Amino acid sequence: MIIGWDCAPPDLVFNQFVDRMPNMSRLREQGCWGPLRSSHPPITVPAWTCMLTSRNPGQLGFYGFRNLKPGTYDGAWIATSTAVREPRVWDLLPGHSVCIHGVPQTYPVKPVNGMVIADFLTPDLNSEYTYPPGLKTEIDQVADGYLIDAEGFRTEDKAALLKQIYTVTNKHHLVNLHLLSRQRWDFFMAVEMGPDRLQHGFWKFCDPAHPKYEPGNPFESALADYYAHLDAQLGELLALADENTLVMVVSDHGAKAMKGSLNINDYLIQEGLLCLREEVPPGTRFKPDLVDWSRTRAWAYGGYYSRVHMNVAGREPQGTIPAADYDRERDRLAAFLRAIPDDQGRPMATETLKPQEIFTGPYVNAAPDLLVYFDDLSWRAGQDVNNPSLYSFDTEIGPDDAVHDHHGILAMAGPGLSSHGELSGLQLMDVAPTVLTHLGEAVPSVMEGKAIP
Repeated sequence: MIIGWDCAPPDLVFNQFVDRMPNMSRLREQGCWGPLRSSHPPITVPAWTCMLTSRNPGQLGFYGFRNLKPGTYDGAWIATSTAVREPRVWDLLPGHSVCIHGVPQTYPVKPVNGMVIADFLTPDLNSEYTYPPGLKTEIDQVADGYLIDAEGFRTEDKAALLKQIYTVTNKHHLVNLHLLSRQRWDFFMAVEMGPDRLQHGFWKFCDPAHPKYEPGNPFESALADYYAHLDAQLGELLALADENTLVMVVSDHGAKAMKGSLNINDYLIQEGLLCLREEVPPGTRFKPDLVDWSRTRAWAYGGYYSRVHMNVAGREPQGTIPAADYDRERDRLAAFLRAIPDDQGRPMATETLKPQEIFTGPYVNAAPDLLVYFDDLSWRAGQDVNNPSLYSFDTEIGPDDAVHDHHGILAMAGPGLSSHGELSGLQLMDVAPTVLTHLGEAVPSVMEGKAIP
């Protein structure tokens, strides 16, 4: 049984809220636990699929929700389940019954020996998001109106958002209880997106270290209350696991306070590396058709990390960087990006990662030329152009209080564990080999993680 809490950070679950999470504490006491190093980049997609295939993004071929077809300016595509070419752990369990609920990149659904309820990438409730198809009616009745996700979570109406997150979480939990009670499964996995939605919407209200924190605000306990609620639901799920069940509670990455948003394309324009065809209105969303490609050397997309692309002759249609100069120009661009200070002129701990140095596999060259983590991910990247400043303090798509962090969580208990207490050095690609080992299946040699003892 794998219970996924998307974006749950170790500090909240293992430290700050420990007194309000007795079921998590019991799980830790009975087994082992520790911070779980996420993928590069630490984003929901690809992190959950890295976890469940035990492969890095260079083996998978996607580096986020949104990806760019190599050698194009406008070949953007979304990594749904159709992009997952490698088997996930449930695909390696022949003869075992499986039940999967809300695991990212399961829409469109594919047949399994059991049941699937797809993830938040499902377009709407009119879509076919269950396998078998008839399961859709069943869970809609169980949940008194099933909901896929909390919609529009980047909103200023915080009271309505908080209510919606609880409503969605509770409906998902009713479905989990129903699925676990209706038959015995060999493998069950459910991922709840609520922690991610709540943290992006409420971090500034709960964290005194957040630059926008206001003491005494009405949502000061929103995070603690929600994690206590998740813990109570965890207790009900644990009650349905017998003594032969290995239980894992995991997250794909962590979270922390967002300091701001650095407008990366405005910086590239300022440095003469990105040229637009004409002047655009303030805060215009960056699109390839705005660009004068004949004079452009680099451009970027935003999010919790920045995907920086270079305009290389012979690779892009109107490449301006000679292929022979690519390595030198990439090093030069990386140095420029690492030198950008924060809004107060202070140095930032910015990482510029070359795909060839952190990934392996046939799709490495499909990655952006640089993955950029501004100030160790504390600053997100904005891609809009013609902003008043290089620095913004909301996102271009609405209010957001949190960014991602490199470590999620793992807590595990069940038969056969030889290690108890806190473990170090865990990484998310260890999860799939651990499941296969527990269920008596061989671990493929291509898997990059190792079974937890």
